[in-house]
Amino acid sequence: MKIGVAGKGGTGKTFIAGTLARFFAKSLNVLAIDNDPSMNLIYTLGMNPSLRETIIPISQMTDLIMERTAIKGGGSIVYKANPHVSDIPDRFKISGPDGLQLLVLGTVNQPSSGCLCAPNVLVRSLLSELILNRDEIVIIDFEAGIEHLGRGTAKSLDILLIVTGAYQKSLDLTQKLKGLAERLGIKNIFLIGNMIEDKISEDLIGNWAKRNSIEVIGMIPRDKEVVICEQTGQCPYDVLQKSSRAIQEIKGIYGKLKQYFVSSE
Repeated sequence: MKIGVAGKGGTGKTFIAGTLARFFAKSLNVLAIDNDPSMNLIYTLGMNPSLRETIIPISQMTDLIMERTAIKGGGSIVYKANPHVSDIPDRFKISGPDGLQLLVLGTVNQPSSGCLCAPNVLVRSLLSELILNRDEIVIIDFEAGIEHLGRGTAKSLDILLIVTGAYQKSLDLTQKLKGLAERLGIKNIFLIGNMIEDKISEDLIGNWAKRNSIEVIGMIPRDKEVVICEQTGQCPYDVLQKSSRAIQEIKGIYGKLKQYFVSSE
């Protein structure tokens, strides 16, 4: 099963992606993909934060990118549309808790100048490889916003989880993400409300979901303990698994997704 987690920046998608990966890793092989430039998935997976100082995201490995994508000749460089990438995940993945693996893919920044062909080709091809050909549970923490769907990199996902807060800007982006995902042909799109403070917030998201025909798979309450963990760089799953209402709600989401996985086999 290949799961993408998307949403507006600040809605908590990385916390959710990492916690889901930890739950799945208790019983299944998991490959977690950090496709966000902030590289914060390490924290929510419970890995050593110092790794952030040593990891070079795949999207920034210039020599590898040129080696796999460039065709030199005739005084110009042409880029392969389908470079060989199947060996890359196993070469660069990092082991984490419960046997899970992490691949820091990063994303392609938009500089004011310069050709983006080679990085884009490699990132797009690698995401396709991860979604189509890997035999683990793959959980992708996408970059915030809609760029990844606009580039078509999420095509063929089994499930897209869209994380939203109870405010209009987040719901507006959710609508765009849902529309793009549907046009890509992603059949299973679910909504997760996060940082829910009261019934008013829950009803706002629930009513919006009904109007827009999207199933809500979870409503995660705002949890001060989780906020403290994130402020101090601790892993909420490791510190708060039994006491946190937020993590218990994510456990419920995990149970629903796992049931989907079993029923689709």
